[in-house]
Amino acid sequence: MVETVEVLINAPAIPQYAHPGDAGADLHAAESVRLEPGERALVGTGVSIALPDGYAAFVVPRSGLASKHGITVVNSPGTVDAGYRGEIKVTLLNTDRAASYEVSAGDRIAQLVIMPVARARFIPVEKLPGSQRGEGGFGSTGYATAGQNPNVQQSGATS
Repeated sequence: MVETVEVLINAPAIPQYAHPGDAGADLHAAESVRLEPGERALVGTGVSIALPDGYAAFVVPRSGLASKHGITVVNSPGTVDAGYRGEIKVTLLNTDRAASYEVSAGDRIAQLVIMPVARARFIPVEKLPGSQRGEGGFGSTGYATAGQNPNVQQSGATS
């Protein structure tokens, strides 16, 4: 069962979920801006919310804008803490190297995901317990499926 949480909101357009089961509700631009290639801009949404304690909202890119136009959210996910009451603004970035992109007031520019969050109680220790992964970081598990040479392009053709 999906948990529903009441979020107080002050906005010209209430964020909507496009489909049942969607995790993100659409945020709309409250202003127009032109993003030149490689340019970023802080775009207002006109949305202010009051989250209950134990929740946070996360501003994430819209997949269609990212894949079709190269428009993404710079600090994704942008975090909206429960105590914040100001306008939610979105820092958009045009990653397209050649084409500019026009954002018009009313355009859907990002999604807002509301999630419960846990607060950590940090416990200082001299040494952390071991784990299977250990200190392995970026790329430590490799890039190719087991048994494949990562330097050879795989194809569906058989010889």
